[in-house]
Amino acid sequence: MAMPAPRPSFWKWYVCGLLLLATTINYMDRQTLSNAAVRVTREFGLSQEQYGDLELAFGWAFAAGSLVFGFLADRFRVYWLYPIVLAGWSLMGIASAHTRDYPELMICRVLLGFFEAGHWPCALKTTFALLRPEDRTMGNSVLQSGASIGAVVTPPIMIWLMTEDVSSWRLAFQVIGAAGLVWVVLWFASIRRMELDVVAPMEKAASEGLLGILLGRRFWALAALIFGAQTCWHLFRVWLPKFMQEGRGYSETEALAFNSAYYIGTDIGCFAAGIISLWLARRFGMTAHNARRLVYAGACVLTSFSLLVLWLPKGWALMAAILVVGAGALALFPCYYSFVQELSDRHVGRLTGLLSTWVWAVSSPMHKLFGRLVDETKSFDLGMAMAGLAPWLGVLAMWLLWDRPGVKTKPQSGG
Repeated sequence: MAMPAPRPSFWKWYVCGLLLLATTINYMDRQTLSNAAVRVTREFGLSQEQYGDLELAFGWAFAAGSLVFGFLADRFRVYWLYPIVLAGWSLMGIASAHTRDYPELMICRVLLGFFEAGHWPCALKTTFALLRPEDRTMGNSVLQSGASIGAVVTPPIMIWLMTEDVSSWRLAFQVIGAAGLVWVVLWFASIRRMELDVVAPMEKAASEGLLGILLGRRFWALAALIFGAQTCWHLFRVWLPKFMQEGRGYSETEALAFNSAYYIGTDIGCFAAGIISLWLARRFGMTAHNARRLVYAGACVLTSFSLLVLWLPKGWALMAAILVVGAGALALFPCYYSFVQELSDRHVGRLTGLLSTWVWAVSSPMHKLFGRLVDETKSFDLGMAMAGLAPWLGVLAMWLLWDRPGVKTKPQSGG
């Protein structure tokens, strides 16, 4: 049997483009609810706290799915697992369009969250297999930027498909859900079954234990880091359309148009994180790790612009401040993913899944608390301002817990 022809050098970046598309579809399916939040709460007669409960249920299901698919990604070929999870969440997005009441919608959000969780272990296993360490932050930036693209294109689609009929949000759920089934075809047409298999070096394979990593300081540094990053990103993702409409008086069309602009800003920040990290390593000879840490801290400075929400009324200054927050919020994630890939060669999927389980379990209740705060204060401002400060927890955790030059610590495998 003839050997398949070797892939050209640009093929690995083409696959990163497929991952970008998968993330785009992931966020399109996720963003349909927040973009239609006002209509959905009106149709089903929900309070702000009940709407927060939908996000809480989604988050806890995502946590469970992260654990399941994280372990499966290390055990089974990503070639098969990836399209299964993508088809699963796409079908749940389509099913959401046919819900008749709040409990049915809740079930669909739970299953959507469960299957969407499989994207990240599969995607990080793919970039880990394809890219060199110094290229991974850039590759992860390409992967993560799909979140922005999905969030940018979803509002225009929603505006185009929704009419004055309150229930017209349902068609958008069906159209966007169907896009994932097309991706499955592209995946099988682009990847060979054995191409993403990774064999760990034998000396590492013998010594690298998952339990030792989980008990190590580095793992818990990342657990704190992703909690801060996740809290900032998802509170703005979920509540920004409501903040713009109900908190500052923008119309639905204006709020959705700005939502697209916001995610263009996040995409710029995400790509900038990868480019700057690569530039610091090549231009100044910084280690890939130190470059990521510097980029992460810079992103935290940008998210801190959220404090201006406390004083800024409706207008251009408010929108500019939120755009800066968005650029910083998504720039955090390529750095985080690359930190996870530093922990281990053998357990990328498991560690990604375990950290995702942890962070979705502990951060998802923030939506319920946020909704309760809005119900009690009749204002979104305090919650939005505090969300932008959360990523600084990661800077503190990395300084305290991750090994630093000149500090003697017990060696940890996989670093």
